Amino acid sequence: MTSAPTSLRDIYAAPSNAWSFVPASLPGSPENSTDIYSPGTSSSSYEWSTRTNTNPLFDLSATYASTEDGFDVKLVAQGLVTAALSSYASQALTMPFEVGKTLLQVQWVPRDAEEAAMGVTTDLADEEEELSDTSIDNETYFADPSKLEAEGETLPPPRVADERGYVVRQSVLDEAATPEYVMPLGSADGTWGMIKQLGRFRSEGWLSLWKGLLTTTVHEALYNGLQPSCHAILQYILSPIFPSLSSASSSLLLPVASHTLAGFILSPLQLVRTRLIIQSANPRFRTYSGPIDALSQILAHEGGLHGVYLHPHLLIPTLLEHTLRGLIPLTLPALIASYLGFGTHLSPDMHPVLWNISELLGDFAGSLIMLPIETIRRRLQAQVRGTAKPLRACVEVRPAPYNGVVDALWHIITEERSDLPLRTRARRKSKGKAKEGAVEEEEKSSWLRSTGIGQLYRGLGVRLAVGFTVFVLASLSDKESDGGWAEL
Repeated sequence: MTSAPTSLRDIYAAPSNAWSFVPASLPGSPENSTDIYSPGTSSSSYEWSTRTNTNPLFDLSATYASTEDGFDVKLVAQGLVTAALSSYASQALTMPFEVGKTLLQVQWVPRDAEEAAMGVTTDLADEEEELSDTSIDNETYFADPSKLEAEGETLPPPRVADERGYVVRQSVLDEAATPEYVMPLGSADGTWGMIKQLGRFRSEGWLSLWKGLLTTTVHEALYNGLQPSCHAILQYILSPIFPSLSSASSSLLLPVASHTLAGFILSPLQLVRTRLIIQSANPRFRTYSGPIDALSQILAHEGGLHGVYLHPHLLIPTLLEHTLRGLIPLTLPALIASYLGFGTHLSPDMHPVLWNISELLGDFAGSLIMLPIETIRRRLQAQVRGTAKPLRACVEVRPAPYNGVVDALWHIITEERSDLPLRTRARRKSKGKAKEGAVEEEEKSSWLRSTGIGQLYRGLGVRLAVGFTVFVLASLSDKESDGGWAEL
């Protein structure tokens, strides 16, 4: 007679934590009589793993495959191709807006364009009317002009021509004398309007919205890699000389200096990008066939590396733009947060919503500071120097060159206008009516008509829309991160 166990703990056995699955055997096979679950047999079992492929490119894995040979050239090449295609696709989505904004920034809109165009179109209308009136009577049509003047009849003044007989263009709105590769002036009041005008223009087309895409992609990729390297190099060089750079009060110096240095090194690519965007897409009037040809021509005819890097028209706006581009995101959000009462030590970790609002307002304020500098820099980049032939731009550019940053700012404000689009109405005469009965419709004058301040802020709407979109996406990501996903 066996005695009962004193406690159930004596017969307890810990279960196995390993998962094991045995494939089902076919009917009639010898293995069909075995149990389905056999923990002891590990040769025919299948173990679950969190990742089935250790390749992180085009798959779901987060780690690279470790090979015994060490460096995997194929995997690195695949990673570089993937990163390049991703960057190229992301730039292609935003490039039409960059092209439209750049064309708006370099477009020259003189203040007296409308008045000159009114006179030209009125003379043309009078000339057409005179011809239509005199064509009825053959004697009057074939009469001597001197006899008509003796009888008291006036003739329309002749168009001004040069020594070769070509009609001289008296206004930028004179479409009869406008080159065929130049888009009409004054019909685009914003970035979206310029995009539509560029796509519908006969000498450009919708593919022109992606001019300079390859140069922009290469520049952004190099800038994202060069700026951290410049920061590390400057820190390594200057830290032994200036130990105070590691303090919080001097934390802005190295980031701003690294942005400025990286922008200065890559400034020739930005010059090439601007030239490729504003040049005509018509093969007959195209100056550069591509970025390499543009860079080689600029180096050959505009002073070489010294002219590309150290010319005052290029060096000063480059340093201004990239210094402000690195300084504004680091200072304005904190200043606005302290001014609005959010606190002087506001951080994105403790108060993400307030920090996003401060960044949004800082981006708006930074756009008001940055856009005039960008506009002046684009205008100076559009000017050729040295022995280079004039660039045939697809928009109206100033015929006389600017003499620097201050000169460009002064002439934009004083000689241009901001009330776009222009709506000119020429004085027309009805057939059979006298000249005294002509009616001229005039636009209501505004202060934008007498100043070019609006020309300094072309593309502001698109920039504010992008900043607001980033703010919405950042707010949504913060809500999702606080909405209970941490345990997953």
